[in-house]
Order: sequence, then structure tokens, then C-alpha cells
Amino acid sequence: MTTGLWIVLALLVTSVAFGGYRRVTDGRARATAPTNHSVLARLGQDAGDRATLVQFSATVCAPCEATKRVLSRVAGEDPSISHVDVNAESNLDLVRELGINRTPTTLVLDQAGVERYRILGVPRAEELQRALGAVSLGTANV
Repeated sequence: MTTGLWIVLALLVTSVAFGGYRRVTDGRARATAPTNHSVLARLGQDAGDRATLVQFSATVCAPCEATKRVLSRVAGEDPSISHVDVNAESNLDLVRELGINRTPTTLVLDQAGVERYRILGVPRAEELQRALGAVSLGTANV
């Protein structure tokens, strides 16, 4: 085989592996160490009675729009859940402080405003419901 063909093959294998990794990890709710970043106070927002979904988005981001639809629907179905959409480009200090590396990123906060879960990419409905259930029952991060 020629060198060019090896390069194309290596790129193809790398692309497929990266795509598979993202498919497995995107949308999963990962428990985080309970951390109160005072995110809501800095954004001038109140916490939901049950939970708050804080979405970090970019202006040009198709997955961010899909995430917004999912989170808006969940918050619309349950008035005890708040949804806050944060423009990451306009809040770079907060993005750096929270370690947000990509958009969309969703933080699931409990009723006290403490981060309990973090979701990268478009949230999977079942993962989001599981995280919200754990936050409601007080079993998050256990």
C-alpha cells in the first residue's frame, strides 16, 4: 500500500473511533462532586423548587438548539423545574470557572443551587429524568 492510502485509512479509523466515543458518552448525566458555584446568583436567577437546568450554549450551535428544546419541554411539564439558558460566549469568566469545555453543557442543580449532575451534548431523556429523580429524592452523588 502507498503512504497516502495508509494516511487515509488511519484518518478513517480515528474518525470512526472518535464518533463511537462521542455516541457513547454524549447525553449522559454524570454525577459531580456537590459544588455550589453560586451560578444562579451570578446570573440573577432563582433556583427551581425541585431543580434547575442550566444550559451553556453558543450562538452558532445546532446541538444547543436541540438541547434547548429538550430542557424547555421538561421544564414546561414540571413547574418546579427551572431552565436557564446561558450564552457561553457572553459569560467566559463563568465558563472558565466551571470548567465548561464544550457546548452544549447542562448543569443539573438541586433546589439549593448546588451542581449535582453535568451532561455534555444533547441530553438523553431517560438520563435527564434519572438525574432529576435523584436530585428530587436527595440521592444525587451517592
